[in-house]
Parts: sequence; C-alpha cells; structure tokens
Amino acid sequence: QVQLVESGGGLVQAGGSLRLSCAASGRTGSSHAMGWFRQAPGKEREFVAAITWSGSSMHYRDSVKGRFTISRDNNKNTVYLQMTTLKPEDTAVYYCAAHRTYSTLWYGVDLDYWGQGTQVTVSS
Repeated sequence: QVQLVESGGGLVQAGGSLRLSCAASGRTGSSHAMGWFRQAPGKEREFVAAITWSGSSMHYRDSVKGRFTISRDNNKNTVYLQMTTLKPEDTAVYYCAAHRTYSTLWYGVDLDYWGQGTQVTVSS
C-alpha cells in the first residue's frame, strides 16, 4: 500500500501562486507515475497534470499549460504542483494520484492510489 498526503492548499488572490506537495509513504519502491486532479463544486473531477516516474515526461490539461508545473523529487518521495497566475476558475479540491501506467493516468479511472485532497481557493 502507498499513502499519499497533499499539502499546500489555501486561499490566494487571482494572479497569485501556490505550490502543492504530495508526500508518498508506504511501499514507495514501486515505479509509479504521479498526477494531479481537481474537482470544483458541482463538477466532475478533471485531470490537471502528470509526470513519469523518472520525471522525464509531463502532460498537462490545456487550461493550465504555461501556468502550472509538475515536478517530483524521488529522494523525498514527493511530487509538486507549482501553480502561478491563478484564476478563480482554478478553485477546486486538488487530489494527488499514483498509477503504475503513465499513459493511462490522466484518464483518472481505476488509479492505484489517491490522496485525500487539499482545497485551493482563488478569489477575484
């Protein structure tokens, strides 16, 4: 089992920045790809960003390209989501996920592990 714990959420004004962290513990020896998803009130959960185990490839949803950056530090078993130029429509609960297959992670279906989520609120 792998446990994922997100942190770094909060309230920020539009145009501001936040960095989310997702710390993995447990059987972290597996080579999982990692990703971030978000769910706004009344909306379905959506993919935000993903990164391979090695960190060599990343994938983003179009609306966050150029504003969000996903990265990971395998020595710390932690994945990050640097968010800049935040917009009110970025307001959501952000979830970290781990999955054995990078190419299917962003579909968000039957993923191996999920975190509990962290709230991000962007005020206008």
